[in-house]
Amino acid sequence: MHAPPVTDLNDRARDVFRVVVESYLSTGAPIGSRTIAHLSGLNLSPASIRNVMQDLEELGLLAAPHTSAGRMPTEIGLRLFVDGMMHALEPSIEERAAIESRVQQAGPVEEALAATTAALSGLSACAGLVMVPKREFVLRQMSFVPLSADAYGSRALAVLVGSDGSVENRVVDLPPGVSVPALIEAGNYMTATLGGLTLAEARQRIEREMAEERALVDSAARALIEQGLAVWSEDSDRRPVLIVRGQGRLIDAAAAADLDRISDLLDDLEGKQEIARLLDSASAGDATRIFIGAENKLFSLSGSSVIAKPFRGLDGRVVGVVGVIGPTRLNYARVVPMVDFTAATLARLMG
Repeated sequence: MHAPPVTDLNDRARDVFRVVVESYLSTGAPIGSRTIAHLSGLNLSPASIRNVMQDLEELGLLAAPHTSAGRMPTEIGLRLFVDGMMHALEPSIEERAAIESRVQQAGPVEEALAATTAALSGLSACAGLVMVPKREFVLRQMSFVPLSADAYGSRALAVLVGSDGSVENRVVDLPPGVSVPALIEAGNYMTATLGGLTLAEARQRIEREMAEERALVDSAARALIEQGLAVWSEDSDRRPVLIVRGQGRLIDAAAAADLDRISDLLDDLEGKQEIARLLDSASAGDATRIFIGAENKLFSLSGSSVIAKPFRGLDGRVVGVVGVIGPTRLNYARVVPMVDFTAATLARLMG
């Protein structure tokens, strides 16, 4: 069932509908005609309001949960409100500063993304999401630093410097017979031969040169090079493309009464591949996408909403998607512009 155009509602129906929706978004509870008559200032009697609410219910915009005499918006009603009646509230100066400060912090891009997502989560009272494609690590320099032998045998610290200046390291087990000169030789060879290549390209070149006996290193250094690249390539493949922060914010006082829904939602958040596919679907075009409840099968059980916005690099290509997930009663007017601003801020980071 689709929502009727907002123009199909007369002024009285529109006013009552807005009061019901805004009350639900604020409290998460249904509202009755007497309360609306007392609080709204609509100058309508409870009987008149009940008649209007009945008409809105027949249109599929309102529903009466359980045996309550009050009404609350349906997912179709929320869609009508978001698309046709909502007045967006731009982020405050303080909210903008909180998001921008996380993006500008020093460190790897992944840490800035995680920090920004956490800030968005805190400001929106939702779980924050950000998805970026796997970043190809381009080698600039490689070295091996010997570590003291222990119960696990001899090991070394493999230090990898990327073309963007980022530094990462891993502890690797040394093949038998590897000396300190061999460590230096392996690092020098990889820096000279593989600089400027991605990990995948570096691995292909090493395999080709080893097969053709063109690698001018001894067997011990050769074994170390092969092992080092294998470790780094495997680690790169496992890097998450989806960051989720602030799941705990989904469990508030109102949600505590609906633990089954929250349990379903937290289970959904564990299925990161499904969420990644959802965010990927939001990357088409430039508009902010809003998925309300059962509009997306992934969150049909938990009755949750997702607001997502793609962000682009300097070349105009989509480089990621940022958003939030929360209950269907989240504050759309405040959160949608906040997601938009975060997307624009991340675009500058990734550009």
